[in-house]
Amino acid sequence: MCDGETWYFEYIIKENRRGLLGDVATLFGMLGINIRTVNSLGDQRRGFLLQGDEEQANQLLRALANFKAIEVTALRKPTFIDQIALRHGRIIPCEEGNPVVYRFLRTDLDLMIDFMAAYLGENGPVSIGLRGSPNVGKTEATIAACVYANKRWVVVSGTLFRQVLRTSLDQEERGGDVVLLIDAVTSMGRHLPEHRELVAEALKLPVPKVIEHPDIFVREGVMDYTDLDLIIEVRNRLEDEISYELIPLSCNSFDCS
Repeated sequence: MCDGETWYFEYIIKENRRGLLGDVATLFGMLGINIRTVNSLGDQRRGFLLQGDEEQANQLLRALANFKAIEVTALRKPTFIDQIALRHGRIIPCEEGNPVVYRFLRTDLDLMIDFMAAYLGENGPVSIGLRGSPNVGKTEATIAACVYANKRWVVVSGTLFRQVLRTSLDQEERGGDVVLLIDAVTSMGRHLPEHRELVAEALKLPVPKVIEHPDIFVREGVMDYTDLDLIIEVRNRLEDEISYELIPLSCNSFDCS
């Protein structure tokens, strides 16, 4: 059904036997459903982009209701996260909340860049919190995502090349295809009233923003977690703990990159 809707279909493999994918694909063919994309999402999970109408989707669910070899985990209209997961063959771990927290490892920076670029490019003036272990490439990945999303990145505060503490923004830096990069540790590390006034103003501008170490701003009353649309965490290893409790507000005390 080439003129049907696009659906995201996902299942967990309960019985990994030979011919399983062929059996599922045969069922799609019997129902007149086209496969646009298929990929493994880890060892025991597969994802698909299918094309068919709603009745065909319902028939698929009914046909698989007693299929013991798999457990259907999703049949829905695809989100950009679904499409990124299929493109990379990896599920993006997340924790539901306000905001939702998405987790990446340093080895997943390609996936993280693709994810951030899609979010920055498709979701309007979003505010992304970015927390992580030192030396995992947070700022570099953010800049790569901006470039990938065809956005101009503007550093309000940060330490990528040298310490930056802006006290003003040009008019063209306040709108259009820009992404403001703000490092809370750098911003709060020195008492510079003009910079902090700019940060307060920048947080209200209707443009995308990526705020590194947002917990520092929350701790100092500059913003609240509900001001963020999502949080991205990046670690070297799964077991690494991200904590700011003992970090004094000085860039010399923490690697801000």
